[in-house]
Amino acid sequence: MSPEKMVRMANQIATFFKTQPNEDAPARVAAHITDYWEPRMRKQLRDYVNQGGEGLDEIAQRAALLTR
Repeated sequence: MSPEKMVRMANQIATFFKTQPNEDAPARVAAHITDYWEPRMRKQLRDYVNQGGEGLDEIAQRAALLTR
């Protein structure tokens, strides 16, 4: 997947969970990504964060490091 599309998707998920009444948004975003993204996509996201994570929402960055 292109990095731009991956960043857009992760940021959309983070934006959704920011609006929810739970304080643990990174964990909820990570759970969603773990449930719905295939392992290669999750690895690509983690690698992207480890390389700086340019353009990723802070919650998406924190969530990426929580994914399996």
